Parts: sequence; structure tokens; C-alpha cells
Amino acid sequence: VAGEVIEDGVLRVTDMVEKPEPEDAPSNLAIIGRYILTPDIFDIIKEIKPGKGGEIQITDALLEQAKQGRVIAYKFKGKRFDCGSVDGFVEATNYFYAKDNL
Repeated sequence: VAGEVIEDGVLRVTDMVEKPEPEDAPSNLAIIGRYILTPDIFDIIKEIKPGKGGEIQITDALLEQAKQGRVIAYKFKGKRFDCGSVDGFVEATNYFYAKDNL
């Protein structure tokens, strides 16, 4: 995710990439999959061509809205884990186990 700062912790999104390789990422920010969508997103999705992995990605539809200056992002404070992989799930489990047992 990349964007212009509107206020502390809030960005107007200008770019986003679905699961980029580290060298292709526009920033060190991540999309965590929590959205408030406007109804027109469905019209945009109907026009989106399959992207990475042959799937239609919500990120591609959001990027179309971002080009119009219509996507705002909030920078959450805290630690994020990718629980879509075994390593990420184990890392999250160990983190919270250690935190709860201090």
C-alpha cells in the first residue's frame, strides 16, 4: 500500500499490490482484509480481469477506485501475523503464548 498522508495514521491510497514479492512492494504497509466498500465496487468487479493466480482480486477493484482518489486507509497500531501459512500461524501462537505467560 502506498498513499498520501491525510492526517496522522490516515492515507489516501494511490497504489496497492496483492501479495507482492518484497522487492515489488510499494511500501512496508499491508492490506489486512478489512474494508468498508461502496456499492459501485460491484460494477468495477464485473469489469476486472483475472489477476494473480487467475483469480479476480478485490485489490484490483480497489486500485481502480484509488486511481479516482476514493480509497482511504487507516494505519493500525500493533503486530500483524500472516496466519495463512503454518509458519505465520506458529509465529502468532508463540507470540501470544509468550505474551500471556510473562
